[in-house]
Amino acid sequence: MKMEQWMKQDEAFEGWDFSYITETGRMKSDGLSWSYGSLVLPLMREASTMLDMGTGGGEFLSMLKPFPTRICATEGYPPNVPVAKARLEPLGVDVRAYDSDDDLPFDGGEFDLIINQHESFSAREVRRVIRTGGTFLTQQVGGCDCFELNDAFAVPLNPEFSGWNLEQAVRELESNGFKVIWKQEETAGQRFYDIGALQYYLKAIPWQVPGFTVEGFQDKLEEIHRTIRKDGYFHASQHRFVIKAEAI
Repeated sequence: MKMEQWMKQDEAFEGWDFSYITETGRMKSDGLSWSYGSLVLPLMREASTMLDMGTGGGEFLSMLKPFPTRICATEGYPPNVPVAKARLEPLGVDVRAYDSDDDLPFDGGEFDLIINQHESFSAREVRRVIRTGGTFLTQQVGGCDCFELNDAFAVPLNPEFSGWNLEQAVRELESNGFKVIWKQEETAGQRFYDIGALQYYLKAIPWQVPGFTVEGFQDKLEEIHRTIRKDGYFHASQHRFVIKAEAI
Protein backbone atom coordinates (compact mmCIF):
# COMPACT_ATOMS: atom_id res chain seq x y z
CA MET A 1 0.00 0.00 0.00
CA LYS A 2 1.28 3.48 -0.85
CA MET A 3 2.05 5.82 2.02
CA GLU A 4 -0.68 8.25 0.93
CA GLN A 5 -3.28 5.51 1.34
CA TRP A 6 -2.12 4.77 4.90
CA MET A 7 -2.37 8.46 5.76
CA LYS A 8 -6.06 8.48 4.86
CA GLN A 9 -6.78 5.76 7.42
CA ASP A 10 -7.06 8.01 10.47
CA GLU A 11 -9.03 7.53 13.68
CA ALA A 12 -9.72 9.88 16.56
CA PHE A 13 -7.72 9.19 19.72
CA GLU A 14 -9.60 9.32 23.02
CA GLY A 15 -8.52 8.74 26.60
CA TRP A 16 -5.41 6.54 26.65
CA ASP A 17 -6.53 3.73 24.40
CA PHE A 18 -4.21 2.45 21.66
CA SER A 19 -6.41 -0.52 20.76
CA TYR A 20 -7.06 0.91 17.29
CA ILE A 21 -3.49 -0.05 16.36
CA THR A 22 -2.66 -2.70 18.98
CA GLU A 23 -5.74 -4.93 18.67
CA THR A 24 -5.31 -5.01 14.90
CA GLY A 25 -1.63 -5.95 15.25
CA ARG A 26 -0.37 -2.79 13.57
CA MET A 27 1.78 -1.95 16.60
CA LYS A 28 3.20 -4.58 18.95
CA SER A 29 5.36 -4.36 22.05
CA ASP A 30 7.55 -7.02 23.62
CA GLY A 31 6.75 -7.97 27.18
CA LEU A 32 8.60 -6.70 30.23
CA SER A 33 9.88 -9.02 32.95
CA TRP A 34 7.14 -7.73 35.27
CA SER A 35 3.40 -7.10 34.99
CA TYR A 36 2.28 -3.77 36.39
CA GLY A 37 -1.30 -5.02 36.77
CA SER A 38 -0.17 -8.12 38.64
CA LEU A 39 1.82 -5.90 41.00
CA VAL A 40 -1.14 -3.60 41.64
CA LEU A 41 -3.87 -6.14 42.39
CA PRO A 42 -2.53 -7.65 45.65
CA LEU A 43 -1.76 -4.16 46.96
CA MET A 44 -5.35 -3.11 46.29
CA ARG A 45 -6.69 -5.99 48.35
CA GLU A 46 -4.78 -4.72 51.40
CA ALA A 47 -5.69 -1.02 50.97
CA SER A 48 -8.75 0.83 52.23
CA THR A 49 -7.95 4.09 50.41
CA MET A 50 -6.29 4.32 46.99
CA LEU A 51 -5.28 6.91 44.40
CA ASP A 52 -4.56 6.27 40.71
CA MET A 53 -2.41 9.14 39.42
CA GLY A 54 -2.82 10.04 35.76
CA THR A 55 -5.65 7.65 35.01
CA GLY A 56 -5.95 8.72 31.35
CA GLY A 57 -9.43 7.76 30.26
CA GLY A 58 -9.74 5.31 33.16
CA GLU A 59 -9.23 2.30 30.91
CA PHE A 60 -6.73 0.49 33.14
CA LEU A 61 -8.26 1.37 36.50
CA SER A 62 -11.74 0.27 35.43
CA MET A 63 -10.47 -3.32 35.03
CA LEU A 64 -8.95 -3.60 38.51
CA LYS A 65 -12.08 -4.37 40.53
CA PRO A 66 -12.91 -5.00 43.32
CA PHE A 67 -11.90 -1.56 44.54
CA PRO A 68 -10.89 -0.48 48.06
CA THR A 69 -13.50 1.28 50.18
CA ARG A 70 -12.43 4.72 48.91
CA ILE A 71 -10.80 5.16 45.54
CA CYS A 72 -9.77 8.34 43.72
CA ALA A 73 -8.12 9.14 40.40
CA THR A 74 -6.43 12.21 38.99
CA GLU A 75 -5.98 13.31 35.40
CA GLY A 76 -4.02 16.33 34.22
CA TYR A 77 -4.82 16.27 30.50
CA PRO A 78 -8.12 18.20 30.13
CA PRO A 79 -9.56 16.23 27.16
CA ASN A 80 -9.20 13.01 29.17
CA VAL A 81 -11.06 14.25 32.25
CA PRO A 82 -14.64 13.86 30.93
CA VAL A 83 -13.71 10.49 29.42
CA ALA A 84 -12.39 9.28 32.78
CA LYS A 85 -15.38 10.66 34.66
CA ALA A 86 -17.83 8.93 32.33
CA ARG A 87 -16.06 5.60 32.71
CA LEU A 88 -15.09 5.66 36.38
CA GLU A 89 -17.65 7.67 38.34
CA PRO A 90 -20.42 5.07 37.79
CA LEU A 91 -17.97 2.60 39.43
CA GLY A 92 -17.64 4.81 42.51
CA VAL A 93 -14.31 6.44 41.66
CA ASP A 94 -13.79 10.08 42.65
CA VAL A 95 -12.12 11.59 39.55
CA ARG A 96 -10.38 14.94 39.96
CA ALA A 97 -8.60 17.16 37.46
CA TYR A 98 -5.35 18.78 38.52
CA ASP A 99 -2.88 21.25 37.05
CA SER A 100 0.41 20.64 38.83
CA ASP A 101 2.39 17.69 40.19
CA ASP A 102 3.22 19.94 43.14
CA ASP A 103 -0.40 20.50 44.15
CA LEU A 104 -2.53 17.35 44.29
CA PRO A 105 -6.17 18.06 45.25
CA PHE A 106 -6.13 16.04 48.48
CA ASP A 107 -5.42 16.46 52.17
CA GLY A 108 -2.29 15.06 53.77
CA GLY A 109 -2.05 11.36 54.53
CA GLU A 110 -5.26 10.39 52.72
CA PHE A 111 -4.13 7.19 50.98
CA ASP A 112 -2.87 3.73 51.88
CA LEU A 113 -1.90 3.07 48.28
CA ILE A 114 -0.94 5.32 45.39
CA ILE A 115 -0.36 3.86 41.94
CA ASN A 116 1.10 5.70 38.98
CA GLN A 117 1.52 4.31 35.47
CA HIS A 118 3.46 6.55 33.08
CA GLU A 119 2.52 9.77 34.89
CA SER A 120 4.93 12.44 36.10
CA PHE A 121 5.02 13.03 39.84
CA SER A 122 6.54 15.11 42.61
CA ALA A 123 8.00 12.76 45.20
CA ARG A 124 7.47 15.39 47.90
CA GLU A 125 3.80 15.83 47.03
CA VAL A 126 3.17 12.09 46.79
CA ARG A 127 4.68 11.76 50.26
CA ARG A 128 2.35 14.48 51.55
CA VAL A 129 -0.86 12.71 50.50
CA ILE A 130 0.17 9.15 51.41
CA ARG A 131 0.04 7.91 54.99
CA THR A 132 3.15 6.68 56.78
CA GLY A 133 3.51 2.99 55.96
CA GLY A 134 1.60 3.40 52.71
CA THR A 135 2.80 2.04 49.36
CA PHE A 136 3.67 3.98 46.22
CA LEU A 137 3.93 1.87 43.06
CA THR A 138 4.96 3.51 39.82
CA GLN A 139 5.87 2.32 36.35
CA GLN A 140 7.60 5.08 34.40
CA VAL A 141 8.56 5.76 30.81
CA GLY A 142 12.30 6.44 30.79
CA GLY A 143 13.89 9.42 29.09
CA CYS A 144 15.41 7.34 26.27
CA ASP A 145 12.06 5.87 25.22
CA CYS A 146 11.78 5.20 21.48
CA PHE A 147 14.94 7.18 20.71
CA GLU A 148 15.00 5.53 17.29
CA LEU A 149 11.99 7.63 16.34
CA ASN A 150 13.81 10.81 17.26
CA ASP A 151 16.82 9.68 15.27
CA ALA A 152 14.64 8.90 12.26
CA PHE A 153 12.94 12.31 12.40
CA ALA A 154 16.22 14.13 13.23
CA VAL A 155 14.61 15.57 16.37
CA PRO A 156 16.65 15.28 19.59
CA LEU A 157 15.20 13.78 22.73
CA ASN A 158 13.76 16.39 25.04
CA PRO A 159 16.67 17.41 27.30
CA GLU A 160 14.23 18.04 30.14
CA PHE A 161 13.36 14.33 30.24
CA SER A 162 16.24 12.51 28.54
CA GLY A 163 17.97 11.88 31.89
CA TRP A 164 14.86 10.45 33.55
CA ASN A 165 15.73 6.94 34.68
CA LEU A 166 15.52 4.52 37.61
CA GLU A 167 18.50 5.99 39.44
CA GLN A 168 17.12 9.53 39.36
CA ALA A 169 13.63 8.46 40.45
CA VAL A 170 14.99 6.40 43.35
CA ARG A 171 17.12 9.32 44.47
CA GLU A 172 14.12 11.66 44.49
CA LEU A 173 11.92 9.22 46.40
CA GLU A 174 14.55 8.44 49.01
CA SER A 175 15.15 12.16 49.50
CA ASN A 176 11.47 12.72 50.22
CA GLY A 177 10.56 10.18 52.87
CA PHE A 178 10.34 6.88 50.99
CA LYS A 179 12.13 3.56 51.36
CA VAL A 180 12.47 1.71 48.04
CA ILE A 181 11.33 -1.90 48.47
CA TRP A 182 11.83 -3.14 44.91
CA LYS A 183 12.94 -1.71 41.59
CA GLN A 184 13.63 -2.81 38.02
CA GLU A 185 14.62 -1.14 34.75
CA GLU A 186 14.81 -2.49 31.20
CA THR A 187 14.09 -1.92 27.54
CA ALA A 188 11.65 -3.81 25.35
CA GLY A 189 11.09 -3.73 21.62
CA GLN A 190 8.20 -1.96 19.96
CA ARG A 191 7.33 -2.47 16.30
CA PHE A 192 5.24 -0.40 13.90
CA TYR A 193 4.04 -2.44 10.94
CA ASP A 194 2.68 0.40 8.80
CA ILE A 195 3.27 4.12 8.54
CA GLY A 196 -0.34 4.91 9.43
CA ALA A 197 0.09 3.22 12.81
CA LEU A 198 3.18 5.30 13.47
CA GLN A 199 1.35 8.48 12.49
CA TYR A 200 -1.49 7.61 14.89
CA TYR A 201 1.00 6.95 17.70
CA LEU A 202 2.85 10.23 17.23
CA LYS A 203 -0.36 12.24 17.20
CA ALA A 204 -1.37 10.58 20.50
CA ILE A 205 1.97 11.34 22.21
CA PRO A 206 3.05 14.70 20.74
CA TRP A 207 5.96 15.06 23.18
CA GLN A 208 7.92 12.30 21.41
CA VAL A 209 8.47 14.36 18.26
CA PRO A 210 7.44 17.92 19.16
CA GLY A 211 5.68 19.76 16.35
CA PHE A 212 4.94 16.56 14.44
CA THR A 213 2.67 16.93 11.40
CA VAL A 214 2.44 14.74 8.34
CA GLU A 215 3.12 17.71 6.10
CA GLY A 216 6.09 18.95 8.10
CA PHE A 217 7.81 15.55 8.19
CA GLN A 218 6.77 14.19 4.80
CA ASP A 219 10.31 13.29 3.71
CA LYS A 220 11.15 11.49 6.95
CA LEU A 221 7.86 9.59 6.85
CA GLU A 222 8.67 8.47 3.33
CA GLU A 223 12.03 7.13 4.53
CA ILE A 224 10.42 5.22 7.40
CA HIS A 225 7.75 3.88 5.03
CA ARG A 226 10.50 2.49 2.79
CA THR A 227 12.11 0.86 5.84
CA ILE A 228 8.82 -0.80 6.75
CA ARG A 229 8.33 -2.08 3.22
CA LYS A 230 11.87 -3.49 3.19
CA ASP A 231 12.07 -4.95 6.72
CA GLY A 232 8.38 -5.47 7.50
CA TYR A 233 8.35 -3.07 10.44
CA PHE A 234 10.04 -0.09 12.11
CA HIS A 235 11.71 -0.95 15.42
CA ALA A 236 11.90 1.26 18.50
CA SER A 237 13.06 0.59 22.07
CA GLN A 238 10.71 1.15 24.99
CA HIS A 239 12.51 2.38 28.12
CA ARG A 240 10.62 1.39 31.27
CA PHE A 241 11.29 1.18 34.99
CA VAL A 242 9.19 0.26 38.00
CA ILE A 243 9.53 1.15 41.69
CA LYS A 244 7.69 -0.04 44.78
CA ALA A 245 8.33 2.23 47.75
CA GLU A 246 7.09 2.57 51.33
CA ALA A 247 6.40 5.92 52.98
CA ILE A 248 8.49 6.19 56.15
